[in-house]
Order: sequence, then structure tokens, then C-alpha cells
Amino acid sequence: MSPDFEILEHTADAGIIAYGSDLKQAFSNAASGLFSLIVDQDSVQDTTERQIEVRANDLESLLVEWLNELIYIFDVENILFKRFEVVEIESGRLTARAYGEKVDPTRHEVKLGVKAATYHMLRIEKNNGYKLQVIFDI
Repeated sequence: MSPDFEILEHTADAGIIAYGSDLKQAFSNAASGLFSLIVDQDSVQDTTERQIEVRANDLESLLVEWLNELIYIFDVENILFKRFEVVEIESGRLTARAYGEKVDPTRHEVKLGVKAATYHMLRIEKNNGYKLQVIFDI
């Protein structure tokens, strides 16, 4: 069994490689990889649910928009996410539910400040399932 995601070593930035049997699972695992860079996922409870919808012209842009929307919600609303359910990826549109909770400084230690998902070295590969590579600006 392959991992859901792995951390990618990259000079001056941080990255992940996410896997999934289909696109929905790979996009969910990319989001999990993103938040594993930000906080210890074991410290986060999934008491809050957010409906998320993003649009883009192509799959690569949709991945970047999805991850950047999650970063935006974290930055603006101080919500850490732990679990993701991508409901649909179709015609340049992604709909999903993300579960997490507000940052609690007594339980959550932010490990890394992630500014944005980038197009640098962005890759979406389909073989026996999907493999996504994303580099984040930190």
C-alpha cells in the first residue's frame, strides 16, 4: 500500500507528493499533505465543517486554487483542517468538504507558515492512480 502523501525536500520552499486511486482521493491527500506541513495533524479535531468550491480552467490550476483556498481560510479564519472529502471534480470545478477546528494555541503549534501553492514543478501524473506534486511558497 502506498502512502497518502510524502513530504518533498526543496530548497527554500516545501513540497508534497500526494497519491490517490482517483483524482478526488489525490486532491484530498494533497490537502492533508499541506496541513501536515502546517501543524501536527494528531492535535487537530474535526469539529467544524466547511463547504468549499473552486473553479479553474485546467486541472493543474484547479489543484492550485483548491490548496490556496484552504490556505486562505486558515490565514483569515484561523481554521486548521484535518480531513477532506472531495465530492466532485468536473468541468473545471471542485466541490469539497473540509473538517477541522479553530486554532487553539494551547493544543496547536504551527510548524510552518505556508503562503501559497505554486506552479513551480507542479505535476499531475496518471498511471495506476494519480500522483500530484506541489511546491509551496513558505
